[in-house]
Amino acid sequence: MVLVVIVFVLMLFLTNVVSSHFIVETLPGFDGQLPFKLETGYIGVGEEEKLQLFYYFVESERDPQNDPLIIWLIGGPGCSGLSAFLYEIGPLTFDYANSSGNFPKLELNLHSWSKVANIIFIDQPVGAGYSYAKTSEAYNSNDTLSATLIYDFLRKWLMDHPEYLKNPLYVAGDSYAGIYIALVTRKIYDGVEVGDEPQMNIKGYIQGNALTDRYTTMNSRVKYAYHMGLISDKIYQSAKANCNGNYVDIDPNNILCLNDLQKVKKCLNSIRRDHILENWCELSVLMSNVHSLFPIPGPWCRENNYIYSKIWANDKAVQKALNIREGTILEWVKCNQSMRYGLHEGMKRSESYVYDIQTSIDDHRHLSSKSCRALVYSGDHDMTIPHLNTEEWIDTLKLPILDDWEPWFVEDQVAGYKVKYLQNDYELTYATVKGAGHTAPEYKPRQCLSMVDRWFSDDPL
Repeated sequence: MVLVVIVFVLMLFLTNVVSSHFIVETLPGFDGQLPFKLETGYIGVGEEEKLQLFYYFVESERDPQNDPLIIWLIGGPGCSGLSAFLYEIGPLTFDYANSSGNFPKLELNLHSWSKVANIIFIDQPVGAGYSYAKTSEAYNSNDTLSATLIYDFLRKWLMDHPEYLKNPLYVAGDSYAGIYIALVTRKIYDGVEVGDEPQMNIKGYIQGNALTDRYTTMNSRVKYAYHMGLISDKIYQSAKANCNGNYVDIDPNNILCLNDLQKVKKCLNSIRRDHILENWCELSVLMSNVHSLFPIPGPWCRENNYIYSKIWANDKAVQKALNIREGTILEWVKCNQSMRYGLHEGMKRSESYVYDIQTSIDDHRHLSSKSCRALVYSGDHDMTIPHLNTEEWIDTLKLPILDDWEPWFVEDQVAGYKVKYLQNDYELTYATVKGAGHTAPEYKPRQCLSMVDRWFSDDPL
């Protein structure tokens, strides 16, 4: 009898661990109680739930019962959802002006997307952020598996939070996450059709400056650099002719092409790819500032902003407040470099991650036959995933144009340009964000909140 009771208690404990979640009321660096609902927790996925994916859930500050629910997938691969939470669309950000000493301060983000939506931020794949695996083998991952596990995560999260099942659901994210945003969305639609439980109220997807096709993305950077005046017309026309418009798969015997690309490289070496107008900083200088007192000395550099999160997220009091399981990670990093992909075609894997999806265009094409809404946006000063490339793959879908290219406005100022496509029950809105870089809400928060708020409400941008 005693043995039965012990087994029952252990099973109850393990069950609670698998679906454990906590309400976070205060955080180090922020004065007073959080004025929004923040929940953190782990969801076990994969075989025997060996992978424990950590999440941060922020309830909508407007109408949580009816506002959309979005799951936000960040890129890398291997970047933490906390990065999007603190630097892009979450309710908190760092108070750079008032941080002093050896610990940063937090302040409210007035342009958080939680003003209009419920948001799940997730550390995925395992090895990103605070997520961890129970075996060393389980840390190995790939694009296809990532999409499957995200779908598994979302099903379990909604089973644990059935009150959000009726909310309009959108899969969203940016950068590398573009490889699997459409695939995860497709899995949800297919799951609804075959009767997977729980039945999700999927409405569409959102992706910003997202990697969609590996080859065309890398190939578009030379053309973008030319359009933005970073390389001369003479260099561009010569490279275009000598390389036959292919700047990725280069014949090693094509000396003329190689010489032209060396000239291109020389022009772009000291340009910050994520935002071509911002300061480019030496990595060695950044690393020397990792343990600096705040404010960080020296010329302004955006990468210095990321040092704040490194200090904050590795603080033991912060991890306790977030309810991180002790002993599950060695160090929190914004992006796990062991998963980062190479910048040349032919790179198929990293230390622990295999890049088995080369393009997600077919998934977008599949979704164009569904009752589905899509918002695709691009910061127009991003050379990592140039807007020219995004426009190129959208054109391959051959969608009828409903509203042609025109500006959209915030506070009577041009915030970017937009075009809207409509094919039966599939609607795609594409927008540029003027002056924004690779993670557009990080650079233009007011404009991006206005954009997504109008889009959720089905209003013109």
